[in-house]
Amino acid sequence: MTILPEAKGKTALVTGASRGIGRALAKGLAEAGFDVAITDLPSQAAELDVTKSEIEAAGRKAYVYTMDVSKKKDIEATARALLEAAGSIDVLVNNAGILKPSLLQDLDEANWDAHFDVNAKGVLMMCQAVLPHMRARKSGRVINIASIAGRQGVPTQGHYAATKAVVITLTRVLAQEVGMDGVTVNAICPGIILTEMGKNNLGSEAAIRHWEDVAALKRLGAPEDIIGPVLFFASDLSAFVTGQALNVDGGIYYH
Repeated sequence: MTILPEAKGKTALVTGASRGIGRALAKGLAEAGFDVAITDLPSQAAELDVTKSEIEAAGRKAYVYTMDVSKKKDIEATARALLEAAGSIDVLVNNAGILKPSLLQDLDEANWDAHFDVNAKGVLMMCQAVLPHMRARKSGRVINIASIAGRQGVPTQGHYAATKAVVITLTRVLAQEVGMDGVTVNAICPGIILTEMGKNNLGSEAAIRHWEDVAALKRLGAPEDIIGPVLFFASDLSAFVTGQALNVDGGIYYH
């Protein structure tokens, strides 16, 4: 992993970092030179400790917080604690998310609300907690993990896709609202990533083979495939890029 000179002395915050994409991003940011703060639900504390060990193995500081991104009080308390401990939040990666498949005709109100609370409202409230600090310092990078589902939608994932479409739109609007203060806001839209959640939602080896055949690269993604795009948006290489949503999907979706 290439060390980013601009990462020296800077702190990145990654939500939903106990496993999958979040853990890979935390490790990748650490290897690039960032100190990394990681969060997830209290029930994931043991998994967060594994992520912490990987950050420290890269020679960087790790800050660990258990919190629920759907709870404003949790978010605000975590942001205050991290600013006190680290002095700055230079990069925010909004990765926390849930997906519980359901046909729309069968979708109950609680499932709909849970997805919007975590996947959409959680992103907004994290930004509300961190952006005032970034704007005051005239510097910051916000990276929202959306999904190609937010571009098109997939059967049994309509509610999830709706939340990710919200994330893409919030990214575009926030970029316009904070750009004058030196803060960029971008989104990444992963395709099918073979995390535990991704494998469960595909459901079978036959489904995996089907989507591998659809992809231009003839393979599905690994969590590590998201690291490079996040480092691009976190670095000075993307200083003139904001309000964008980048597909990272191996060539499954082209719009």
